[in-house]
Amino acid sequence: MMKLGVALCAVMAVAAAALSSVHAQQTQGTWSKAAPMPGARNEMRAALVDGKIYVIGGNSQTMQDGKAVNVNNAGVNQVYDPATDTWRTLAPMPQGSNHPGIAALDGKIYVAGGFEGPAHMRSTDRFYVYDPANDTWRALPPLSSPRGSPALAALNGKVHAISGRTVNADGALPVHEVYDPATNRWTMAAPIPVARDHVGIGVVDGKIHIYVGRRTDAIMSKVALHDIYDPATDRWTSAPPMPTAVSSGSFAHYRGMLFYLGGECTDDDRTFDVNEAFDPRIGRWARYAPLPAGRHASAAMAVGDKLYVIGGALGCGATRLTTDTLVFTLP
Repeated sequence: MMKLGVALCAVMAVAAAALSSVHAQQTQGTWSKAAPMPGARNEMRAALVDGKIYVIGGNSQTMQDGKAVNVNNAGVNQVYDPATDTWRTLAPMPQGSNHPGIAALDGKIYVAGGFEGPAHMRSTDRFYVYDPANDTWRALPPLSSPRGSPALAALNGKVHAISGRTVNADGALPVHEVYDPATNRWTMAAPIPVARDHVGIGVVDGKIHIYVGRRTDAIMSKVALHDIYDPATDRWTSAPPMPTAVSSGSFAHYRGMLFYLGGECTDDDRTFDVNEAFDPRIGRWARYAPLPAGRHASAAMAVGDKLYVIGGALGCGATRLTTDTLVFTLP
C-alpha cells in the first residue's frame, strides 16, 4: 500500500510539473504597444522591405453622418518605421480590395486578389506590384481566377499564390500558381491537398508552410491543418497540425518559428486571443502569451527581435475595427 502511495505521489508530481511547464510556455513573452495606425483597418496584409512594414489594402473607415462606415476597397497603403515608431501614408492601390494576398520579393511588393465588397463578395483576379523606392504601382497579368484571401509567398525569385475563394458561398479552391517576374507569366504548380483560405503562410528552408484556415462555405469555419510544399519535387506533405483550429488570424515568421495569432470566432462569438507557433527545428507547436485582447484580420510582421500585430477587428466580422499596433517580444 505504501509503494502504491509513493507511486501515486510520483505520478502526481510529474503531472504537476507538466502542467507547470505548459503554463510557463503559455505565458512566455510580453506585449506592449507602439504608435497606432493613422486609421482603423482590418483584412489587410503586411510586407517587409528595408526594415519597414508596409500595410496594404483591407477594410478602412470613413465618417458619414457622425458614424464610422467601412470602406471595402479603398486600397490604403501605409508604412510603419519601427526605428522611429512613426507611420506614413503612401500611394494607394490602383483598385483596392480587402483580404488580398501579399509577398515581398527583391525590394518590391506583390499584391494579388481579394474582395471588393463586404462579406467575402466581389472577388478580384487583379495582380499589382508596388515599388517602395518611387511609391508607384504597376498592373501585372491577373490570377487565373478571381479569389479572395489567397496565400502569397516569395520563393526562389518567384511568387506563389495558393488557394483562396471566389465568394463566400463557394468555399475555397485548391489552385496553386506561380508568377515569374523574369517572364511576366503565371504557371501552375501542384494544388494544395485541402483547399482553404484565411491561412497562415511562411517559408522555411526553401519550403512553403500553409497552416490552419477556412475550408468550407461557413463564414467562420476553422481547421488546424498544416501542409508543406517542396518546390524541388512539386509535392505537398502533411505536418503537425496547430493545437488550436482557427482561421482569419495574423501570421509571421519570428525567431525561426511560424506564428499564428488571433482568429474569428469562438462558439460564443468572441475573437480568439490565441498565440501559437510552430518550431520547424523540432517539429512541434508551442503556446505563448495570448494577445492582450482577442482580435482577427490583423496584419503581422517581425522586425529584429519584435513581432508586430497591426490593426484588425476586436469583434466578429468587420466590427470594432482598431488602430492598435501591438508588439510581442520573446526574451
